[in-house]
Amino acid sequence: MSEEQAVFEAALTAQREGRPAALAIVVETQGSVPRQAGSKMLVWPDGQIVGTVGGGQMEALVIAEAQQALRDGRCRLFTYNLADLEAGDPGVCGGTVKVYVEPLLPLPTVLVIGCGHVGRAVAELAKWLGYRVIVADDRPGYATPEQVPGMDGYVEAAGDELINRASVSASTYVVAVTRGLSVDETLLPALLKTPAPYIGLIGSRRRWALTVETLQAQGVSQADLERVYAPIGLSIGAETPKEIAVSILAEVIQVQRGGSGDPLRWSPPMKQVVQGDR
Repeated sequence: MSEEQAVFEAALTAQREGRPAALAIVVETQGSVPRQAGSKMLVWPDGQIVGTVGGGQMEALVIAEAQQALRDGRCRLFTYNLADLEAGDPGVCGGTVKVYVEPLLPLPTVLVIGCGHVGRAVAELAKWLGYRVIVADDRPGYATPEQVPGMDGYVEAAGDELINRASVSASTYVVAVTRGLSVDETLLPALLKTPAPYIGLIGSRRRWALTVETLQAQGVSQADLERVYAPIGLSIGAETPKEIAVSILAEVIQVQRGGSGDPLRWSPPMKQVVQGDR
């Protein structure tokens, strides 16, 4: 495998596994330089690399820029002069190198916990919407490719074990369509330890009230409880599993994009009827 192929393979692996990485590409050179335009390097968050853009101090600076790009999510383009070490340049080749760095952040992930009728409908719709989708269930035989085909990951686990194996990040939207309080009281405390921006729980208001009582008795704070979207979804009168999936994912998109959830309908102003218009 060539160096360029290894970089591309690592980038694809990062996307498949939901891991952040940054791609650095030499886009322009002048004079004597260690690598020519088109040279590529993938940088992992810990500074490990695949490929190279030239080595030495210049490469160390590119790695640092790539790590910063992963923190702020912004692309950057910068130029290095390789002429004079005493002047602070990162090399003595004599030329200049322009490098573009792009953070390859994970696709937003929907973690569906519970693979019953609604869970399967949510997973299928989320996949159609372009999310990376992981399905999980504590019951054997539910979170499988046979039951929910075409997903990006399958986890058979519960509570803390599920969270460890599913790797919930700040770009993971959790849809818990679980069976009841006995599952929720162990699952939710584990979920609330994660940076997930959305934790939705299916069920009635009464079920959520009972869950709140149980979790408060366990010492879960009010601030943590307010992170949970329960009952889950937007009020659209949904009844079937597919309709409920639409309701849930509409709320996920609202949270992700910062929407209001208000209707977009606009009514034109009524024309004033005055004497003489008739």
